[in-house]
Amino acid sequence: MRRWFRIFAFAEAVSWGALLVAMFFKWVVQDDPHAGLEGGVPIVGPIHGVLFLAYCSLAVVAWSTFRWNLKTLALALAASIPPFFTIWFETWAERRGLLTSVADDPDPAPGVTQV
Repeated sequence: MRRWFRIFAFAEAVSWGALLVAMFFKWVVQDDPHAGLEGGVPIVGPIHGVLFLAYCSLAVVAWSTFRWNLKTLALALAASIPPFFTIWFETWAERRGLLTSVADDPDPAPGVTQV
């Protein structure tokens, strides 16, 4: 689960960046209506949409798997909205040990829950 969450956090951020570039070309750079630069948004948009939904779904699964509290889940879901924040969240969660399940912990302390 940890690996898939990390992959989709990165993929969602990259697709966000690609969508921003495609929108930039569509709305800012395109002076000539015959330039055909609009083609990037209809392609990149659905790709980003699928990756966005996959990341959000994996965040919910991670919440259950890694026993996150609701604040962590809310932060993971909120990180999908601003560009590139899924990478920040994944790094933050990794540093705090939030991407390790209780089953993976070799010596879990009894009665201690993850924050």
